[in-house]
Amino acid sequence: MFGCLVAGRLVQAAPQQVAEDKFVFDLPDYENINHVVVFMLGTIPFPDGMGGSVYFCYPDQSGMAVWQLLGFVTNEKPSAIFKISGLKSGKGSQHPFGAMNLPQTPTVAQIGISVELLESLAQQTPVASAAVSSVDSFTEFTQKMLDNFYNFASSFAVTQAQMTPNPSEAFIPANVVLKW
Repeated sequence: MFGCLVAGRLVQAAPQQVAEDKFVFDLPDYENINHVVVFMLGTIPFPDGMGGSVYFCYPDQSGMAVWQLLGFVTNEKPSAIFKISGLKSGKGSQHPFGAMNLPQTPTVAQIGISVELLESLAQQTPVASAAVSSVDSFTEFTQKMLDNFYNFASSFAVTQAQMTPNPSEAFIPANVVLKW
């Protein structure tokens, strides 16, 4: 029903079912993971009125499981990308996996999916830092591209005294680019 993807790794499409309505993916070497994609495989939809809360679990210094709510997936929103790199120092939150004795090792984290009512999902508040940047990707790309262009063009800067006359070349003053 669910899949989990970490960049540079194989897709996990077979979660461990730990209860009738709870599923877990293991994330070995989680310290080197920045983002996780959780998605529905499209083979089995959620029952009407149901969705899945997505949690991130990592072992703290004492080896205890720390669970944090990342967000959710539903039939209408069958996939989501979560940033987990900044969560490893945060505090845990309420979660439905508390009574379960899931094995924890120091280098393995888990993604947990709990099937719940949509009304319940709407009332939950995910960890703010788990959301992927809300800045429009086109805006971010444009800003980085222009910064790169200015840095590249500036690397060819010469003073007026260093210029050699060449009628086939056009020169644009750097302050024109900055004003633009």
